[in-house]
Amino acid sequence: MVGFVDRLIFFPPSSSYDEHAPGLLRLQSEARDEIAAFHHETPGAGITVLFAHGNAEDLGHGTGHAERYAQLGVSVLAFEYPGYGLSSGKPTEPGTYAAADAAYRYLREQVGLESGAIIAHGRSLGGGVMVDLASRLPVGGLIIESSFVSVYRVVTRAPLLPVDQFKSLAKLSDVAAPALVIHGQCDEVIAPWHGRRLFQALPESRRSSLWVERAGHNDLAQVAGQSYWDALAAFTASVDDALRATS
Repeated sequence: MVGFVDRLIFFPPSSSYDEHAPGLLRLQSEARDEIAAFHHETPGAGITVLFAHGNAEDLGHGTGHAERYAQLGVSVLAFEYPGYGLSSGKPTEPGTYAAADAAYRYLREQVGLESGAIIAHGRSLGGGVMVDLASRLPVGGLIIESSFVSVYRVVTRAPLLPVDQFKSLAKLSDVAAPALVIHGQCDEVIAPWHGRRLFQALPESRRSSLWVERAGHNDLAQVAGQSYWDALAAFTASVDDALRATS
């Protein structure tokens, strides 16, 4: 049953990059999958964004995003899920969590970052992955972009127990970090009410939002334009300020 459900959820594309891609890392997850990742380091950056991409995407589709983050003075570690890009294994919900944990461990143990210097940013499916990580491990901030309260509630407002997956809404009470919720008001894949419900579940003192009129699921950053990057700049700066205040 689980394998059948996974085939309905995950749609890994053909890899858009090869093993000669500059900056390619290989991380080992506790599920014994080899996880592909790219670490885009920005000189002098105090904050690193741990980025989880959406479904039907891989790391090759996010190069421009990392370059724009660099303009904000932020580093980025973007990672794959099992079965995506050059990662081994098959995509499963636990496998995506294990991949995120491997990327987080790399930043903490190999790069030597404090937990407060890590911002977990998940887009679409990646939002579910990053909410899970932030509910279990300390981070400096959480960005939930164009994501859902749970996977099956994308197609129905009622949770389909016991097989529903990526139950983000239920995990938000365990997230201690400040969070930014971003959603397009014309999202045709994940309806805007998902973003609003996630936002409402967060404490008022630790939440902020960007609602983008006329934006769909895959054109949000383009439609939002500079306001998208202004929101990310303000959020990453606030996390950086909080980190410096405790150092």
